[in-house]
Amino acid sequence: MFRPLAIFIGARYTRAKRRNHFISFISLTSMIGLGLGVMAMIVVLSVMNGFQQEMSSRILGMVPHAVVTAGEPLDDWRVQAKALTADPRVEAAVPFAELDGMLSFHGSMQPVQIHGIDPAEESKVSIVADHVTQGRLNALQPGEFGIVIGELVARRFGLRMGDRLTLIVPEVSATSSAVTPRMHRLTIVGMFKVGAEIDGSLGLIHIADAEQIQRNEPGKVESLRLKLKDLYAAPQVSADLASRLGADFTASDWTKSQGSLFAAMKMEKTMIGLLLLLIIAVAAFNIIATLIMVVADKQADIAILRTLGATPGQIMATFMVQGTVIGSVGTLTGGILGVLLALNVSEVVNWIERVTGQHVFSSDIYFVNSLPSQLQMGDVALICAAGFLLSFLATLYPARRAAQTQPAEALRYE
Repeated sequence: MFRPLAIFIGARYTRAKRRNHFISFISLTSMIGLGLGVMAMIVVLSVMNGFQQEMSSRILGMVPHAVVTAGEPLDDWRVQAKALTADPRVEAAVPFAELDGMLSFHGSMQPVQIHGIDPAEESKVSIVADHVTQGRLNALQPGEFGIVIGELVARRFGLRMGDRLTLIVPEVSATSSAVTPRMHRLTIVGMFKVGAEIDGSLGLIHIADAEQIQRNEPGKVESLRLKLKDLYAAPQVSADLASRLGADFTASDWTKSQGSLFAAMKMEKTMIGLLLLLIIAVAAFNIIATLIMVVADKQADIAILRTLGATPGQIMATFMVQGTVIGSVGTLTGGILGVLLALNVSEVVNWIERVTGQHVFSSDIYFVNSLPSQLQMGDVALICAAGFLLSFLATLYPARRAAQTQPAEALRYE
């Protein structure tokens, strides 16, 4: 059976009992450290993926994927909606209005973004109906000026169902450049809780009331809200759809309002990944220390192998095999444990909560009540590849020192 000399001797050195037990201990700690680093990196990145997925589904389920706005209010929005949904990239199109203003209640004020919606159509493009905690979305009726607010807004103002608050919107005068405030009384008919910042900055009213506040003709709408099959293609798709409808139509998408948040989340994941990579690098330095001590311990063996005809390249390859085996075992062990823990991290956290009696994630504080985890095999492959590469690079210097051993010098005092 073909077995190269370097692999045969390197494997024997790895599993052989050494005279110096300290070297064996350092080798074991190197393997454990590498495995823990790989496991920690897989679990942390999986949890970050889970949080990012939760934020994406909640925030991007509430804000429009894309909005197409007409130059003049549309008489029949269903004609344009039918044309838009004929595109295979669009799932749904519903009437939409958007205005910025201030909410006022008993002297307290807060900026708010108001979305005018059709309650009967909103479930096609939004998840808000699934997160209404008090009242219901269908309570928004045209002409009644009801509003559905987030629980954060209600908590800040101390609001309850049926309370009336004031919406202040700016209006530019037609005869001068002055901006004057207009006030509208709204009645709270519902509250929602998505568990994100949007709970404190968004209010929903009926599309007919929004158009009346904007002083548009009854029955006409200015914008259509789109739900796209691939929300990450929103900038290109929305611009293409607006150009198809005509020169009077303009498009906007979620990247203009929420893009910075997701860019920051992506950067955070990258930076934490680099920091966790330092754990693997420290374990790789332990492999260097282990091999340097092994080389010093095996000086006589190296000299004998050289006198029997082993080349410097074979000696170097022998110790590279030994270090690579240590790194491979640590990386594979950490990878397997990391995948298992990432797939069951929610159960582990629940078990800790049951044992300690403490809630790690309280729904009153966090927007989730469990630890989300989304394992991506691309991350696992990248982390394991980094572990293999660092452990291999750690073998080069000690193996090169072993190859430079002079037989006569090593055997002089034997």
